[in-house]
This record gives sequence, C-alpha cells and structure tokens, in this order.
Amino acid sequence: MKKVLILSGSPRKNGNSDLLCDEFMRGAAEKGNEVEKIRLAEKKIGYCLGCYYCREHHGTCVQKDDMAEILEKMIQADVIVLASPVYFYAIDAQLKTAIDRTVARWTEVKNKEFYYIMTCADNSREAMDGTLASMRGYADCVEGAKEMGIVYGTGVYEKGKVKNTEAMKEAYECGLHV
Repeated sequence: MKKVLILSGSPRKNGNSDLLCDEFMRGAAEKGNEVEKIRLAEKKIGYCLGCYYCREHHGTCVQKDDMAEILEKMIQADVIVLASPVYFYAIDAQLKTAIDRTVARWTEVKNKEFYYIMTCADNSREAMDGTLASMRGYADCVEGAKEMGIVYGTGVYEKGKVKNTEAMKEAYECGLHV
C-alpha cells in the first residue's frame, strides 16, 4: 500500500481537472492505497515571500496558513499527483503557489512517484507543453522523483465536459497502476 496525495489545483469544485483527480483517486483506492485529495482552492495558502525565514527556523515558514500541513503530507506521501487546468499555457495560480511554498522544506520531499493531470479547452496536447514543463520543473527539483504517468484532458472548457471522455478512463487507469 502506498500513500497517494492528489493536489487538485482546479479553482472549480468538480471542474474538469478536479473530476479527473476523482477518477485517479477511485483507481488508486481500488488498489488498496491510502489516497487523499486536497483541493488547493479550499485552503489558505499565501504566496512565498522569498524572505527565507524558513532557512533560519528549521523549515518553519513565517506564514501561518494551511501550507505547513500540506507540505508535511507531501513529505510523507509515496505518490504525488499534480493536477491543473491550463492557464495561459502554464499551471494555475493555486498549484503554483503551493509548489512555491514547498521551499521551506523542499529537500525533504524526495523519492516520489509523480503523476500529472492537465485539462485545457484546446484540442491538442501541444497546448499543454508549458503546463507539463511547469510540473516537471518541480519534479526535477525533487531528489529521486520518478514520472509515472500523464493524463491529458483536451478539448474541455465547460465545467464537467470531461465526463465520458477518454481522459476519464486514463485517469482511472493511472490510479490503478499506483
């Protein structure tokens, strides 16, 4: 059994990338894994201030918000799923803010299996290249990171449009492979 942490960057509850997270979660849970999804939009996470208070205080951030708990869960997880809709060819602010805030203890986030879930209105996967690069950029900073799978939800803009698409099946199957 693995600990799976899904960071859903979708600002819309039951939005397209959030629904894909649920399918991934369903597959991973069916395999007997411990799975938790965190909807970042529902958490209080301030922007990194670049003050490096954390450097002099053993990884404690000067900001007292929900990120300390999320970061601890990231450290404890075996698998991290990063999910985001495409916003101007990059990840959205919710996921980017959480990633930036890992700086307080980033060296403790190591030996993780990563899955990436993305959605966009465009019909081509190439429209997601920048988003995928952002996710991979974070994983490149994680010692021992392994990329395990990518889910591309293309051609979905309206909330819920991802239902009954191939991406839903792919998300579920990725979860089964954890």
